[in-house]
Amino acid sequence: MSFKEVRPTQASLEQYGIKNADAKWNLSPSDLEKIAVKKGMGEIADSGALSIDTGAFKGRSPKDRFIVKDELTKDSVWWGDINIPFEPEHYGNLKSKVADYLGGKEIYVRDVYACADDRYRLKIRVITELPWSNIFAHNMFLRPSEEELKDFEPDWVVFNAPGFMAEPEVDHTRQSNFAILNFSDQMAVVGGTGYTGEIKKGIFSALNFILPHQKNVLSMHCSANVGAEGDTALFFGLSGTGKTTLSADPNRKLIGDDEHGWTEDDVIFNFEGGCYAKVIDLSEEKEPDIFRAIKPGALLENIVFKGDGNEVDYTDSSKTENTRVSYPIYHIDNIQEPSRGENPRNVFFLTCDAYGVLPPISKLTPGQAAFHFISGYTAKVAGTEEGITEPQVAFSACFGAPFMPLHPTKYADMLSEKMQKSNVNVWLVNTGWSGGSYGVGKRMSLKYTRAMITAAMNGELDSVDFQTHEVFGLAMPTECPNVPSDILFPRNTWADKDAYDQTANNLAKKFLKNFEKFSDYASDEIMAGAPKVSADVN
Repeated sequence: MSFKEVRPTQASLEQYGIKNADAKWNLSPSDLEKIAVKKGMGEIADSGALSIDTGAFKGRSPKDRFIVKDELTKDSVWWGDINIPFEPEHYGNLKSKVADYLGGKEIYVRDVYACADDRYRLKIRVITELPWSNIFAHNMFLRPSEEELKDFEPDWVVFNAPGFMAEPEVDHTRQSNFAILNFSDQMAVVGGTGYTGEIKKGIFSALNFILPHQKNVLSMHCSANVGAEGDTALFFGLSGTGKTTLSADPNRKLIGDDEHGWTEDDVIFNFEGGCYAKVIDLSEEKEPDIFRAIKPGALLENIVFKGDGNEVDYTDSSKTENTRVSYPIYHIDNIQEPSRGENPRNVFFLTCDAYGVLPPISKLTPGQAAFHFISGYTAKVAGTEEGITEPQVAFSACFGAPFMPLHPTKYADMLSEKMQKSNVNVWLVNTGWSGGSYGVGKRMSLKYTRAMITAAMNGELDSVDFQTHEVFGLAMPTECPNVPSDILFPRNTWADKDAYDQTANNLAKKFLKNFEKFSDYASDEIMAGAPKVSADVN
């Protein structure tokens, strides 16, 4: 097969230790699709998208993510169970082994960049073992023009070698798969896993160190869109809470669905050039923008076909609940170009409450906003990480702790300062359960969640009365257009009110227990935003 390559003038892989490789540079997605299909690595779905299987790993593996601990990082990274240290010597040895593994193979190189604000652009070279991993990089990052590629020299380099298996006793990894960041070497090395999300989250983690620590730009795990009046809305939340779905609004232009920066001059900019959406139970009726974005150039991961044909069965979770699609942002019709916005007016914290305690929407005070941002309460939704088969209660600081190298209070302080400066409204939105905990209640209707968010952005909740939640102190609107009033008060949706009170009290205790590690850093205003445990409830 003959393909058109776009190779930078000074490009060479030998500088990274990769020798004698048959490297294909910056091939088009259609050319990469042809290679993948010819090699038996994927099939074309009826939508025209390439369908592939990521192998043993269908989600991220946070326990196998490491950061090299050296002079640059030793006193700035928040070390612990999330940011696991890795010795420079061990990194050097492992990187050399991965380079040797890639040498002599047909591999694929993609030159891209992150950050839609040119002031903070990060040039990235992604070197992949597999052609479909290269399609993912094309879809998810910002794409230089051919002219820009001529003199392209990367700031960061990514090795992606799913077929390379580490030897834990020799390579000092936990198991055969790994994702390692080295800020001094400006590299991410991923091996032993084909899950493409490790590529994008590696660069996101890098930006979460570089931008706040070195550029005074707040990096955020959030989606963003902008209204006709130029008002920007941000949606924070972990995977599965609705960031992608809820930011895809036909009445607002999408800035991006996952990762953004907030500058000193109040510009919101997308880090990425595409979207990475869950597709379990996807339908055109429920999520038309995402459904229609699945066309030639999109990459479907771990889906199942109906029968012996090539029609996708989006209801089939036999491989994983975390079925995914990546596509370039221009597959969405209603996008903001360039992908930047100004004047943030509303911030939404999305939480998937598996206990069914929190109200479907509530307005937060500045203290509550800081408390809930630092807490980052949600449930880990099935399939987004290895070993998660049903929702589990979790606290993830800043709604993105697995990707945050700095101490959570650094991000919280920056966010609090920016929210107060911009005078934004902050809302907590429960996209989880209502009428009971997981297994008893039901998942909150997407239709109603959309209606509540729309009402908040349109100012329709500004003039309604609010009631205060008995335990969490949250301000709950007493009415909302197109939403039944009874679901606005979670206690009313439970048949057993005593059971609700006990569950709410128990959840409050979990919040307070989790926050103990942050309390030394928290002001009186933040602590006033914490829930209050009732002594009258066992």
